[in-house]
Amino acid sequence: MTRRIPNVVSIAGIDPSGGAGLFADLKAFSALGAYGCGVVAALTAQNTRTVTGVHVPPTDFLKLQIDTLFADVRIDAVKLGMLGSVEVVSTVAERLHHWQAAQVVCDPVMVAKSGDHLLARNAVSMLIEALLPQTFMLTPNLPEAGVLLECRAPENVKEMFRAAERLREMLPQSSERWVLLKGGHLPGEELIDLLFDGDRMIEMRVPRIDTKNTHGTGCSLSSAIAALLPQYAGGFRPVENAVRQARDWLRGAIAASGQLNVGEGHGPVHHFHALWPK
Repeated sequence: MTRRIPNVVSIAGIDPSGGAGLFADLKAFSALGAYGCGVVAALTAQNTRTVTGVHVPPTDFLKLQIDTLFADVRIDAVKLGMLGSVEVVSTVAERLHHWQAAQVVCDPVMVAKSGDHLLARNAVSMLIEALLPQTFMLTPNLPEAGVLLECRAPENVKEMFRAAERLREMLPQSSERWVLLKGGHLPGEELIDLLFDGDRMIEMRVPRIDTKNTHGTGCSLSSAIAALLPQYAGGFRPVENAVRQARDWLRGAIAASGQLNVGEGHGPVHHFHALWPK
């Protein structure tokens, strides 16, 4: 029987350096065996060191992009990245509801690695009210968790556990929904993530890799998960195994990032480390 290749779409912003955003998402989809589609929700003037400008396309055109794609292409999973403004968040939420989009992985991109804000502050409440009810998996890092919960970011693993529980309470309670709380901002030699479905709290630990090439790691991880979820559907513990494979792949991409020479700031990960010749 021929394996059905999943079609996965990223609705996100454009990073011209290719390390984060829609371009990175498409690389992650391709590296993990999914066909990647893309809807442009924002344009940035950005490199590995800074963001110098953001342009948001008209919402009528954003709606047209989504509707034209979904009317023709079977979409098996959706990855949400930088949405930028309250109008964009509202439009994306309304169209995903219209199309009854499945397997929505929401990476609440709020701040770039350079420290530049990528989500308007008044858009956070719209994200919570309109997008989280449609989200299958929420993948915030610790600062993003703090913004969503309106408190300071967790500063230790104990606080991460409580934050993961509170974030899960923001998702629909009547069906399967997941939170992946990423602990990369904590100090220490181990990197700790928590995967929680309201019942099982799965602690995932790996040794930290010493590198500055971490541009787009959050985008790439959530995209890898979106690519893998349809491929694990129907298997044993499909969500947990999809997340574990995505984390393993990203760890390899970070470890191989030194093979690239892109920019002078936080460099990108090597999305195709397992495919390109050494």
